[in-house]
Amino acid sequence: MKTWREIRGFPPAIRLLLVNQLGVNTGFYLLIPYLATHLGQDLGMSAAVVGIVLGVRNLSQQGLFILGGSAADRLGARGVIIAGCALRTVGFALFALGDGLPVLLAASVLSGLAGALFNPAVRAYLAREAGDRKAEAFALFNVFATTGALVGPLLGSALLFVDFRLSALTAAGVFAVLTVAQALVLPAGEATPSGGTVLADWREVVSHRAFLAFALAMVGMFTMENQLYLLLPDGARRATGWDGAAGLVFLVGTLANLTLQLRITTALKNRRTRAVWISAGLALMALAFVPPMAVAGASAPDGPVRAALGLLPVLAGALLLYLGVMVAQPFVMELVPEFGRPELTGTYFGVFYVVSGIAAAVGNTVVGWAMDAGGDRAAWLPWACCLALGLMSAAAVARLHRTRALPERLPAEAAR
Repeated sequence: MKTWREIRGFPPAIRLLLVNQLGVNTGFYLLIPYLATHLGQDLGMSAAVVGIVLGVRNLSQQGLFILGGSAADRLGARGVIIAGCALRTVGFALFALGDGLPVLLAASVLSGLAGALFNPAVRAYLAREAGDRKAEAFALFNVFATTGALVGPLLGSALLFVDFRLSALTAAGVFAVLTVAQALVLPAGEATPSGGTVLADWREVVSHRAFLAFALAMVGMFTMENQLYLLLPDGARRATGWDGAAGLVFLVGTLANLTLQLRITTALKNRRTRAVWISAGLALMALAFVPPMAVAGASAPDGPVRAALGLLPVLAGALLLYLGVMVAQPFVMELVPEFGRPELTGTYFGVFYVVSGIAAAVGNTVVGWAMDAGGDRAAWLPWACCLALGLMSAAAVARLHRTRALPERLPAEAAR
């Protein structure tokens, strides 16, 4: 009930953006997790070609976040959000309608560019409209995003029983509805000129040493969060011998997020500074890898009881990881735009997500290498890598806080 009261307390624009994020994640996870299987099994493409198609989509999104952020600052976040959703509608529809490599590459580019446009623009719009309630707004944003990340794969797996193309068209339909809703309901806001060129804006942001240090310190958060889709599902499958166990990881996290996210953010907001909670959240995320690491490499279960007991440490780790994200992420999102001028909010988010995208790619590569190198003899290795990276990120944020490099404010100021 508290969550719904908080939602009603925000203006219609923010409520629409929350629903928008639910739809964005539902549509995305409805399609993307099953795209590689479709390309390889249904279309008979080689692993190399599948990798190219998926890589082009990822590069188009992660590498162009800064363009989306700058566009939001200069053209207004509303138009960029609408354009991004419209482009993803076209991109996902092409995945359904085309089988040839040129069409699939075009679909990858369009769907990636779409994400590069609306991801920083949505966050910039949310930060500007939420005023001094940014933390609560981003907490709710996390709730809706997590829910969509659960609903999407469940709906996608059901639609796959019919046909992949139906999944792609359904995902495109979700984004088409979002595009129309935003065009009709989302209020327009005037963009405030930054007073310089786009390149000057970029130079201003990337020359902000404290901001870059913070973005690099957050590498651990994005790498660990990505293990919800790589290491933890793999650990759940190995612990039980059942492929469906991976879904329980997301179910535990979604239920915890729905019931605890807003309570956690509200309770912490006016106690201590944001950097303290970001560092604590990162440390909690790091410790999430200890329970699964303790049982990694155990022999395959020989019955349902042993399988359930083997799954418990993995689910405990998943719960701790979600709790760490719930503690840290709203304050991270609240902090990013405060490094610079309001006119460059979108650009700051864009650069921040470029760094996070690179971090996630490199981090997943390292974790994947550790999974292969560790094998059964050193199955603890990838979990230990995540533990070490998370603790280093927590220490880095704590150091930035001690040296007063972060744009902090006292809890009393946050309560005003």
